[in-house]
Amino acid sequence: MFSEELKKHSWDETTAFIMSRTARDVESALAKTHPDWTDFMALISPAAAPYLEQMAALSHRYTLERFGKTISMYIPLYVSNACTNACVYCGFNHSNPFTRVTLTPDQIKAECEAIRELGPFENLLIVSGEFPTLNGVDYLEKVLKIARPYFNNLTIEVMPMKERDYYRLTKSGLNGVVCFQETYHEEAYKRYHPRGMKSIFDWRVNGFDRMGAAGVHKIGMGVLIGLEDWRTDVAMIALHLKYLRKHYWRTRYSINFPRMCPAEGGFQPNVVMTDRELAQITFAFRIFDHDVDISYSTRESPSFRANMMKLGVTSMSAGSKTEPGGYVSTPDALEQFEVTDSRTPLQVADEIRALGYEPVWKDWDKIFD
Repeated sequence: MFSEELKKHSWDETTAFIMSRTARDVESALAKTHPDWTDFMALISPAAAPYLEQMAALSHRYTLERFGKTISMYIPLYVSNACTNACVYCGFNHSNPFTRVTLTPDQIKAECEAIRELGPFENLLIVSGEFPTLNGVDYLEKVLKIARPYFNNLTIEVMPMKERDYYRLTKSGLNGVVCFQETYHEEAYKRYHPRGMKSIFDWRVNGFDRMGAAGVHKIGMGVLIGLEDWRTDVAMIALHLKYLRKHYWRTRYSINFPRMCPAEGGFQPNVVMTDRELAQITFAFRIFDHDVDISYSTRESPSFRANMMKLGVTSMSAGSKTEPGGYVSTPDALEQFEVTDSRTPLQVADEIRALGYEPVWKDWDKIFD
């Protein structure tokens, strides 16, 4: 399990190593076709900031080689904001007083039909809070079966599950799983997640092993940018990705870097990442792993997403509603985060084409299941 590998690497020592990298280390990393983890840490270090243009050029080159001029399109469907966790940074925190909504089968069907009217989406991301008795495995299996006739590619972002549950869902239409570790700093993790199943660090960090062992087709990874030192957290993602590729090499992988916003309840991000820094880690990941899918959500602004789609980003969401029932009506339910890019999917697709790229609405077919 990855938790054992992670214990070999001290957070503080990793931070110090990153901050000690020099221009020579960065140049050495850029000279390699396949940099190792040590090189990756040089590329995300402050020493790499003056090399951003060179990193962008390499990232652009490798992205074109692996993905061509395409941007894969997806859209999230929030089915429940009920949650038993007490994450201090999240609006869905169990202690926050707001209307909890778990969509019924009829409401899920209506949401799927409304999404189909927005654009020719085939990649659906199903999102839920963590409340096993309300939106557990049985409920998710029903959601997948309802959504399957409408979409060819179904991904979930829900509570970590047992291997047998992931396998069960793959037989009900599941293609991919997205899970954010939030932070790899184990001691800090406990402060951010004081109660609920999510408070168990090893259960969450080893969930990716369970996904891989269950044969999940695609695994999405990420941390929340704003909790702890982003350079060290991002370095740990790279270490984790390297580990997963070695052990579950049949699986595809994606990376996302959500920058945190203030949450319901008053939480303020501890760390702020600039656009240049987000660009830097995007380039670093593409140089480190030429094949990983790098995704930007509607958290990011239209102008920044447009600039980055030529330089390493390979998938984007569009038209997102981050509250249950949001596509059919304007429900009395809290959004998980505020959308920055509020354009319609077709407007986003028009911009992608204007920039010389092609929006890809479908990159997986249920016939391959």
